[in-house]
Amino acid sequence: MNDWFEVENHTKILTPALLFYPERIRSNIEQMIKIAGSATRLRPHVKTYKCAEIVTMQMDMGILKFKCATLSEAKMMAEISVPDVLISYPLSGSNQQKFIELITSYPKTKFSVLVDSIEHLKSWKKLGNTPIRVFLDIDVGMGRTGVIPEKAVEIFQMIQQLDFVFCGFHAYDGHIHDSDLSLRTKTVNDAFQSVEELITKTITDDNFEIVCGGSLSFPIHATFSERQLSPGTTLLWDYGYSTICPDLHFNIAATVLTSVISKPDKNKLCLDLGYKAIASEMNNNRVYFPQIPDAVIIGHSEEHLVIEVGNVENWNIGDVLYGLPWHICPTVALHEKAQIIEQNRMVDQWEIEGRNRIYQL
Repeated sequence: MNDWFEVENHTKILTPALLFYPERIRSNIEQMIKIAGSATRLRPHVKTYKCAEIVTMQMDMGILKFKCATLSEAKMMAEISVPDVLISYPLSGSNQQKFIELITSYPKTKFSVLVDSIEHLKSWKKLGNTPIRVFLDIDVGMGRTGVIPEKAVEIFQMIQQLDFVFCGFHAYDGHIHDSDLSLRTKTVNDAFQSVEELITKTITDDNFEIVCGGSLSFPIHATFSERQLSPGTTLLWDYGYSTICPDLHFNIAATVLTSVISKPDKNKLCLDLGYKAIASEMNNNRVYFPQIPDAVIIGHSEEHLVIEVGNVENWNIGDVLYGLPWHICPTVALHEKAQIIEQNRMVDQWEIEGRNRIYQL
């Protein structure tokens, strides 16, 4: 019997290749909804998979709000009539003007953006009187975008004064990676306490949203009924998150297919899985091979991956290996298409449309 990741007709696929497994993706969506308690509480992030078909799978299961990081991802969703899209990345300069074009071109989609400063608000106002829907981005420890809660009241007041459409608060806690669930729970709740205090200071009605939580923290936020949840990696999962947080029971639903291209030594295999095919920002953990669980990466470059193995005599030139990426999000962005695997056979290709960039107004 084949393992879940193996492809009987793999000779039809050129390596290195990205593989998606829709049955496992569907199971992950069901698990997301189960944790959330309702599909209406979810606003998943599409940056992991950047693929219209996976967005459509979620809409078919009742998820109608999404989050993205780029204008290209936003356009991809508008083209399949996603009702509600939050670009959870601060736009500036010409990207703001392109956002205005998206609003005009796709009126059926309700777009919103993040803001985290008065300067940001003023730059939007310079573009004219087009109503801009905004979420106030709160920094709960990531230390990149967002305003710390103590300084957010002034920005909230300016949103009102400049007649933006205030949608709510956005708070992403992707820096929290505690393996122990009880410690992770405490860290998430401690980080969010200042957001709750901010809401008490600023909000006088219930007409707002709280969008929070990444893939590791959204089950904790799910215990608070007023919060919207925005996992992303949960759709495909990866070996990194499955190792860090084994209490989260999602299926790895994407692999990379690679071939043995050389046997440079008695204990080494060289594969066609270079930087250009798999995320390589990690110092050590980049990919796990379930067929060779004791393989050790000893060399990695643009087109090659060299691994040390104890049974090199069991492998021939041209044999294929299935790699479980440590970090799936940037791995997907390296591929133009994903090969679709159902019941251990390649049956289709899906375009990774959201990886493309929009370069001109």
